[in-house]
Formats: sequence, structure tokens, C-alpha cells
Amino acid sequence: MVMSTQLGCRNLITGGAILRPAEIDSSMDNLVTSNIRQRPIRTLVSVAGIALGVCLVMLFTGLSRGMSSDLQRRATNVKAELIFMRPGAINTTGSTANLDVRYVDRLKKIDGVEDAIPIIRHFFQGTGGVGIEQIDGVDWENYARMNDIRIVDGRAPQSQDEAVIDQTKARNANLRLGDLFKPFGPQGYRITGIYSPESGARVKLTLAGLQDALQANGKCTFIFVKLRDSTQVSQMAKKIDTELPGNTIQPVSEVFTSFEKSIPYLGVFLRVLVGLSAVVSALVVMLAMYTTITERTREIGILKAMGASKGFIIGIIEKEAILISLIGLVVGFAVSAVAGYLIHQVYGLVFEYSWQWALTAGSIGLIGGVLGALYPAVRASNLDAVSALAYD
Repeated sequence: MVMSTQLGCRNLITGGAILRPAEIDSSMDNLVTSNIRQRPIRTLVSVAGIALGVCLVMLFTGLSRGMSSDLQRRATNVKAELIFMRPGAINTTGSTANLDVRYVDRLKKIDGVEDAIPIIRHFFQGTGGVGIEQIDGVDWENYARMNDIRIVDGRAPQSQDEAVIDQTKARNANLRLGDLFKPFGPQGYRITGIYSPESGARVKLTLAGLQDALQANGKCTFIFVKLRDSTQVSQMAKKIDTELPGNTIQPVSEVFTSFEKSIPYLGVFLRVLVGLSAVVSALVVMLAMYTTITERTREIGILKAMGASKGFIIGIIEKEAILISLIGLVVGFAVSAVAGYLIHQVYGLVFEYSWQWALTAGSIGLIGGVLGALYPAVRASNLDAVSALAYD
């Protein structure tokens, strides 16, 4: 009896066509898709809500992973084993030139130290006003020799108003030999060379040039220490600390750690972001489905009057929510990919997406849509048939 009345309901909703039993599931699917087509604005709003949640997760996690991989890749091209600096000289978003360069000579006198090179590092507002970039002041010949870096185009900087950049910086910022690089406003540095591989900051001035710009003559931010025996890192760190106490001596690999670990509470932020994305997706779908029930009150009343079960009505609304969620996922992933590409082209920011976060974003969108539609679906299934039929 229930099956026959549900079949009759479907016949009514689909224009009175007589359906064979094999067409029952197909007719239900047609009902779901027709509801979506008949209410395009509501559907677009719901899809946009799901897509927004997906984009938030993918773009933030992609940027985090991309910047982490970028920093780690550049750090691995630094061949020094230890970094010597004053406590607090460098952090995630800034640095201080507070170390006397005369420590270089004292470090070189320590048995087991092969070379020591002073570096002054400065953080400045990124290109286009987005993000923070780094610039290094180095003794180019010594730095290039220690880290196996070569000039692939042009020449090394020879005066305080010259700079070299790596190939990635040249490509992303569309810089060429002879262009002016202006990290300090009107004052510019002529680009004389492009180097490879990438190592440390992407832009390098002469040590004297950056000292002059920052009014830090005779100072540096840290000193790279190259050891004769690269397996004696911890032993040499203790030895240097004994001979030159009061300073910070750390392995290079620990100082230039992953981006996620270097920013406090970034993991917590990402988890909160995921939670908010799920809430946004669920609320948008819930509001859309709730509106749908109001619009289709008489239709639901007809279904109930003809014997449609609660499960049948809930199934229609949940199927519609799942279809909307799937469309939102596709749109969200597509927008994330396009947005990441455009941001990379314009600002040079690196995005690295992962399947793990893609699955997380997909689960958020789908589960959020299903849960968001659950309350409206249950409410619709509990409508009184007589009251629903009398609804205007």
C-alpha cells in the first residue's frame, strides 16, 4: 500500500505520467533535479556556501604547505652546519642586526671551524603589498663558494648599489638585468646578476650595502659557520658556546624549520578554520533547505496525503542537499586551483595542495550539506497533511 501511494505521489509531481516500478528511483532523482533547476537563485547561494568552505580550507592549507616547502628547499641549499647569532636576532616576521662582525675572526680561530660568513637579513613588505619578503646582505664571493652557488646570467654585485636575485624571483617578479629593485622606497639597487640554486633570501645585496641602508655598520644578523667535519655538529656547537658564551648556536636545519612550526598556533588556526568552514557549509544548506520546505509546503502536504512515508520525504530533501554539496565541491576545488594560480602569477606566493586536505575539504562540504539539510528534512516529514494542504 505504501509503495503504491508513493508511486502515485511521484506520478502527481512528475505531471501525471504513469511510472513502472523500475522507474521509481529514476522519478525520485528527476524530482530532486527539477527542484534544483526551478530554484536557481537558492541553488546558487547554497553552492556558493559549500564552495566558500572548500576554498577557505584549500587556499589556507595550500599556502601554508607551499611556503613551508619553499623555505625548507632554500634552507637545504645552505651548506653551513651552524648558525651563530645573538638571542632573539631572528624570528618569523623580523630580524635585528645586533651581532658584531668581528665575531667572524674569533670563530675562524676555533679548532674545527672551516669558515665563517656574516649575513645581515632584513624583512620588508612584499611585492604589491602582500606578505613579507627577505633580503640578505652578504660577501658574495665567500657566500657563493660556501653554498655552491653560481651566477647564471650577468655578474656578481661589486658595489653597494648593486644586487643579485635568484631565478625564481626573476621569473615571479618579472625582473631582468639592469632593473632597479626598491626595497627601501626611492632608493634602488641595480640588478647585475641572476643566480642558482636558490639559497636563503631570494635577493642579495653586498654586506656593506645593506649595512649602510639599515645604518648598522659593522653589524650583522647572524654568521654561518662551516665545519671541517659535518658530523660533529652538536659537539662543535658546545665547543663554540664554551669559547664564546652568551650567544645562540644552533644547527641551520633547526633555525630554518618548517613554516607550520615556525608560526605559533598555526595548526590551531587551521583546525579552527576547518571547523568554521563546516559550520558555514551546514548553515547555508540548512537555510536553503528550510526555505525550500516553506515554498513546497503544499507539495509536501499532497505527498503526505497520498501516503508518502517520512523516510521518502527526508530522502528527497537529503538527496537534493547531497547533489548541491557535490556541485559546491566541484566549484570550490576549481575556484581554489584558479585562485592559487592567479595569486602565484601576480604575487609569487606558492601554493601546494595535498590530497589529505582535499579529502578533508570534501568531507566538510558533503557532511556539512547533509547535516544542514537534516533538520529541515525532519521538519518537513513531520508536517501535518491537512495543515500543509491548507497552506497558501
